[in-house]
Amino acid sequence: MNVKEFIRIAFSSLSANKLRTALSLLGIVIGVASVITMVALGTGAQEQVASQIGAMGSNLITISPGFIRGGSGRVSQDIADVFTLEMADAIKSASRDIRHVAPTSETTGLAVYRGSNIRTRIVGVTPDYQEVINHHPLVGRYIREQDIIDSAKIAVLGSEVALDLFGSENPIGQDMRVVIGDRRHSVTVVGVMESKGQVIMSNYDSRIYVPITMLINRGLKSKFVDGYSIEANSKDVAKSVVEDVEAFMTRMLGDPDRFRVMSQDTILETVSQATGTMTMLLGAVASIALLVGGIGIMNIMLVTVSERTREIGIRKAVGAKRKHILTQFLLEAVLLSVLGGLLGLAVAWGGGYWLSRSMGWPFAISLPAVMIAIGFAAFVGLFFGIYPAYKAAAMEPVEALRYE
Repeated sequence: MNVKEFIRIAFSSLSANKLRTALSLLGIVIGVASVITMVALGTGAQEQVASQIGAMGSNLITISPGFIRGGSGRVSQDIADVFTLEMADAIKSASRDIRHVAPTSETTGLAVYRGSNIRTRIVGVTPDYQEVINHHPLVGRYIREQDIIDSAKIAVLGSEVALDLFGSENPIGQDMRVVIGDRRHSVTVVGVMESKGQVIMSNYDSRIYVPITMLINRGLKSKFVDGYSIEANSKDVAKSVVEDVEAFMTRMLGDPDRFRVMSQDTILETVSQATGTMTMLLGAVASIALLVGGIGIMNIMLVTVSERTREIGIRKAVGAKRKHILTQFLLEAVLLSVLGGLLGLAVAWGGGYWLSRSMGWPFAISLPAVMIAIGFAAFVGLFFGIYPAYKAAAMEPVEALRYE
């Protein structure tokens, strides 16, 4: 028998009992669709994070407080009260490849305008911050140097904050209140930022920007800032800037555990590792459905062998060899798995596209994931089809012909 004849008989056998075949396919379809969809969502999440980080600028570097280490190496808490506003100028001298250094301080507060109020993040910044994070006003202006000197009571609103508080009304020049702790401050809106959206864990559109001196002097009553955002001259020098800043901060503070310096590449690598691990875990869990589908195929093939016992006896009586019977039933099991894999790919394509769009992530089905999923499905069919095929091939013709 040639390959075409084997395939023809396999299709004829599978189509003879459509309901049984459909139920056998279902397990493989669910398994393959689950694996491909999980991997696609994980890949889409990685691309989304990379895109968000790229929007911040590949030459962005951040300095944040370090942590105190407790007994036995345990990390207990972040170090506070380390950085001051005046340190920003000193940090800029750490490397000639630093373009801007922007100290920041932020807190959660309440924004109030007439009868509307929302809870939001209030971020104290300097004029350089808009350049560092590549985020500029859509209308009005940003914070100026004179605002820092005067601790001016002004605010620049994120696009969502402006919409929630003012609706269709023009917010520029309007007076509103911000509540920080138990203190209320009247501020004048001087600008509204362009929409930037969510970047990793922070929604830039739901922020209110104020002069950093106004926040720490009037609002928080503190002389310390939370950290610094640094813009290097280019991505190529970002790594050397990180090394220079780390050496400078160690000399200034004495203890390298009191601060952390991170570039965008470091953040991207950390997040990519986390999402990659999660993708592998989800894919591994989803692949269990494939194994369950394989068990279903073995069960169906055993029933098929039992029903076709007389057919096997007749084929052996007219000259079919043991390897022909073995090949026939193995081919049917593999064909069943591959068909289920292709249908699962179609389901994953549609379901993954819908889920990605509903989450706002890029749709990314990778060819390696597709090939691995379908290849694994074929392997499952081959593995779980061996026993039924071997049982069929081992039948004695006389005994098979006597079967009723």
